[in-house]
Amino acid sequence: MKILVTGAAGFVGFHTSKKLLDRGDTVVGLDNFNDYYDVNLKESRAAILADYDNFSMRRLDLADRSGMEALFANEKFDKVINLAAQAGVRYSIENPHSYIDSNIVGFVNILEGCRHNDVQHLTYASSSSVYGANTTMPFSIHQNVDHPLALYGATKKANELFAHTYSNLYKLPTTGLRFFTVYGPYGRPDMALFLFTKAIIEGKPIDVFNYGKHKRDFTYIDDIVEGVVRTSDNTATANEDWDPATPDPGTSMAPYRLYNIGNQQPVELMDYIGAVEKALGKKAEMNLLPLQPGDVPDTWADTEDLAVDVGYQPSTTVEVGVKNFVEWYLEFYQ
Repeated sequence: MKILVTGAAGFVGFHTSKKLLDRGDTVVGLDNFNDYYDVNLKESRAAILADYDNFSMRRLDLADRSGMEALFANEKFDKVINLAAQAGVRYSIENPHSYIDSNIVGFVNILEGCRHNDVQHLTYASSSSVYGANTTMPFSIHQNVDHPLALYGATKKANELFAHTYSNLYKLPTTGLRFFTVYGPYGRPDMALFLFTKAIIEGKPIDVFNYGKHKRDFTYIDDIVEGVVRTSDNTATANEDWDPATPDPGTSMAPYRLYNIGNQQPVELMDYIGAVEKALGKKAEMNLLPLQPGDVPDTWADTEDLAVDVGYQPSTTVEVGVKNFVEWYLEFYQ
């Protein structure tokens, strides 16, 4: 297979590319190497991928329409895995335009590239943020998700709607994956685990929002990647039992699917911090703060559909995952 992986210098894109390369696929990575966080970390990931003979990197922005058109026309990908996006719930409140450029304009360019170049299957990253104001736990793909709490979640919901339109009009198989709080080695420096680890090592206090009371379905990177690759291999199909009188949000009469990828084990933030403290052998000083605007209080993934259709469920515990991250962090930053 020749597969385009967007966001290949990013956290999930790097690990996904590496897994595909290890099994022998040809991977073309795409990334704009923007400075949302430390570009050196992105360059470090890209350098590891560059060691593979079956890998090449394109430094290109998803929103570059002519550049994307040329890329698709020249490369003729079998499949596309779109993991590039402007990430971060809180940053979307400060910089909304960057989310429209990457997550809306860029995603349409991906869809158009797939449509015009006979791509067999588009798999793309959505987010648990689409559940927004919904409080029915666990979150299910069969629930309504029309009440996002921040622009980031709204753009991911828009991706799902755009994908459905292309699946319907052009019979392009698309699968959206709602990730639940991904963490692990080579993770993003703007995420809690990275911030907590750095601050505790430096003896600085950590900011603990919602007074540490909210829960997250923390999902280890290897579990996310396994789900991404297996889902990419399992081309989306139409649901023959789909009823327009009682429409199921998670499937369609078109070749369109949605899945949650989460650990199905919500962990209270204080317990997550405890796992970091244990791995470092050092206690954290904490600034207890209220819930931030746009944040969802709790997340919990229902992954039954992923297990039934794809035959996979994440399983890595927070204790194991956090320990692996801390060991990587100490080595990487010496």
